[in-house]
Amino acid sequence: MDVLRGIDEERLQLIQPPHFFAEVAAVLARVAPSGVRDNLHDLWRIRWDVEDSPSVYLLGVELAARLGHHLFDTLYHATAIHTEASTLITADEGYYAKARGQGRVRRLADFSIA
Repeated sequence: MDVLRGIDEERLQLIQPPHFFAEVAAVLARVAPSGVRDNLHDLWRIRWDVEDSPSVYLLGVELAARLGHHLFDTLYHATAIHTEASTLITADEGYYAKARGQGRVRRLADFSIA
């Protein structure tokens, strides 16, 4: 709830890799197909920036190889590392355990907007 509150209060800024919308759309199509149209419209209204640079992709590939993890996940982390003063907030405990030594990643369970 702190993340949503921070976004709503404009205290947090969302910065996503370019595949973010497609990845969320794929999940919505699988888990909530009857509401996917409305959910996608709601998602599209949320303001976020897209970080789409070759250096993000290169770092994402390096993280995937170094950590033995899926590229789509490491692209989120690479986006945080590449973007000044950004941090990946993740609920993926497995990824966090692998990636915490790389910096710029926090567990959602530990996150507070305070």
